[in-house]
Amino acid sequence: TGQRILDIATGTGLVAILAAKVVGASGAVVGVDISSGMLNLAQQKVKAEGLNNIKFIEADAETINFPDNSFHRILCSSAIVYLTDIPAALRQWYRFVKPGGLVGFSCFAANAFPTGGLFREKAADYGIVIPNPNGPLGSPEKCHQLLTEAGFQDINVKTDQLGYYSSDTQIVAANSWRGNSKSAFGAEVFQLSPEKLAQLKTEFFAAVEQLATAQGIWIDITTFFVVARKSITFSITK
Repeated sequence: TGQRILDIATGTGLVAILAAKVVGASGAVVGVDISSGMLNLAQQKVKAEGLNNIKFIEADAETINFPDNSFHRILCSSAIVYLTDIPAALRQWYRFVKPGGLVGFSCFAANAFPTGGLFREKAADYGIVIPNPNGPLGSPEKCHQLLTEAGFQDINVKTDQLGYYSSDTQIVAANSWRGNSKSAFGAEVFQLSPEKLAQLKTEFFAAVEQLATAQGIWIDITTFFVVARKSITFSITK
């Protein structure tokens, strides 16, 4: 209780609302997101919950600024991979968090979401190179490295498999196509001619079909839950 929490890329406020309930009336939560639509939904949820210790800010999470040592905790659920400069963001969070405070985020293994890998492979056949958004933090070792370089210590990475089998390959293909082609990483495919775009889509759907087994398509969601601490520094004066 009584803690100040920053929720980066808060979206509809899922984590922010949970945090607000934990810190209580003496605490405060700040949620930041670039989407006004998401924040409108978040505000509605906060009102329904009757919470008054949450403040939402519409802003770019990578350019927003706070005074040094402003927060006891900084959280980011599943969104850190969408930041354009993750090392810079971690350095910024290190500055925002109080000495002894914690940063926590979730991200995914580089090989998670196999249909996303297929999408990138098929796009490459048409000259479109799409980076793997999960690459920079795609292993426990990479998480450790980037956090260490940002100055954090006591780094803990918990791995959890949240995957599942899906028996409907067409739904898997359609959802993956929609999610990948409309993301910030994959939207470049729409620069193709209508004919080539249709051909790419057909080839992608066929490739997804090839993933099917007797149990269905395995949707790997290897997830990392990461926590790190800012060191407590002492200055000795004579």
